[in-house]
Amino acid sequence: HDAQMDYYGTRLATCSSDRSVKIFDVRNGGQILIADLRGHEGPVWQVAWAHPMYGNVLASCSYDRKVIIWKEENGTWEKTHEHTGHDSSVNSVCWAPHDYGLILACGSSDGAISLLTYSGLGQWEVKKINSAHTVSHALPVCGGSSVALPRVPCSLLREWQEQCHCCAIGCNAVSWAPAVVPGSLIDQPSGQKPNYIKKFASGGCDNLIKLWKEEEDGQWKEEQKLEAHSDWVRDVAWAPSIGLPTSTIASCSQDGRVFIWTCDDASGNAWSPKLLHKFNDVVWHVSWSITANILAVSGGDNKWKEWLTDTKTRITSKGRPWDPELKQQVTAVAETCMNGMNLELSHVKQHSKPV
Repeated sequence: HDAQMDYYGTRLATCSSDRSVKIFDVRNGGQILIADLRGHEGPVWQVAWAHPMYGNVLASCSYDRKVIIWKEENGTWEKTHEHTGHDSSVNSVCWAPHDYGLILACGSSDGAISLLTYSGLGQWEVKKINSAHTVSHALPVCGGSSVALPRVPCSLLREWQEQCHCCAIGCNAVSWAPAVVPGSLIDQPSGQKPNYIKKFASGGCDNLIKLWKEEEDGQWKEEQKLEAHSDWVRDVAWAPSIGLPTSTIASCSQDGRVFIWTCDDASGNAWSPKLLHKFNDVVWHVSWSITANILAVSGGDNKWKEWLTDTKTRITSKGRPWDPELKQQVTAVAETCMNGMNLELSHVKQHSKPV
């Protein structure tokens, strides 16, 4: 269901319906299995790596309603925390920018979003946004119990919904805004510490993208709703930033459409959508490159495409499949990113914080 490279691009974590999370060493073109993590009791939907300044830490979420945080100690991977605070499938996990500390956002089919914050000595604090995305009656199954199925065949799910008069069944995706303040590259006085404001986006079965902001009292408040999709929002991805004035979010949906949302307003309230492409099938995932100039899109047509963004509008008008020319450009971007990561390696090691 998911595959994620770690910060340095040397390890690949995968998860599947076989209830496992597997980690591979992929250096020098190899594929060596180094860990097979067992702890979930249902299909595992997503995995997410934390920043390496906190060690080798991986989060996973599952249909079994659990979020598990794994950590490598002395070459051995172990479960370091298990969150069981949701009433239905947990569909998405995403780590906050490392500037904020070790914080994990979790979106669930029960409509809630949990935020897990590491407070030290193995302890995690939990904040919960209830009814983040509208939840109606759960789907009936044999025996009188109920269950939410985020990835069952759409035709079957629609039939169940019609029988029990259901509408939405929760949150499908979460994505953090970058810690870099929009416009700080241009307007921020040299040497002045930026004023961080924690924000993230979520997408749900109410066809909405919602933007959330942490208030001064530490509580989370819905800042804005973004409406353009006509069916369930399957994924959202807030683009990385180096401090340019424009903020960018990509979203994809059951309706087959991919939108790029941009905001040039310093207050962050004036978002405008632009249709990137209309596919003939559901679009499951969108993902930005680390430099935010490449967007990868994958869907139910068993294909994936990448778009190169334009420096002015941040989006091209035409998508291109993987081809030799694009591969060369992607390789060049990847090499640039890796050079930057190597420069940061010594800083990460010097400022590491154990979990």
